[in-house]
Amino acid sequence: MVRSIMPDIITTIDLIRHGEPIGGNKYRGQSDDPLSEKGWMQMRDAVGDHHPWHVIVSSTLSRCAAFASELAQRHNLPVEFDARLMEIGFGEWEGRTAAQITAENPLLLTRFWLDPLNNTPPGAELMPAFRDRVISAWEEMLARYSGKHILLVGHAGVIRMVVRHVLDMPLQRVFRLAVPNAGITRIRVESAGEHTLPTLLFHAGTL
Repeated sequence: MVRSIMPDIITTIDLIRHGEPIGGNKYRGQSDDPLSEKGWMQMRDAVGDHHPWHVIVSSTLSRCAAFASELAQRHNLPVEFDARLMEIGFGEWEGRTAAQITAENPLLLTRFWLDPLNNTPPGAELMPAFRDRVISAWEEMLARYSGKHILLVGHAGVIRMVVRHVLDMPLQRVFRLAVPNAGITRIRVESAGEHTLPTLLFHAGTL
């Protein structure tokens, strides 16, 4: 494969989704449920003894921040928390299961997943606003830690938005990306002068 640029700087970012929170699978958005015992096990198993990172960056919500803090302490790594990396706010859907939402209308979730721009839950954060805050955090992180290996501990929505940005996907197609609990995504960003080339190396995988 021929690369389009010869990089001066290579930045590698691993993104890991939090494990299962207490309360199981539901639209919790920005509700601050901590990790369950199973969730802690999922994340510890996913990382194992790996610690190639220079810095850890995390959402401020406890299901991400608690593990980021533990991992940073274990390996004496710097850790940074950024509220812009919180999950999207689901408005009236916060704390509700898929079954509870579809009991009202079987098509609500289908419409949202197919076209979230035009089927926003009542009171929810708008998708363009979510995109803008996540990508602003992403770009500042890349500038601050250029040339480093970064671990980002975040949420399914955050990881979807970053991958969508890297691949230049239409915003309304973002939910076509599956993000499992404790799944790991790796992105490489090559920089040469004013030019950058981001590449998705793998998604929803393991170290």
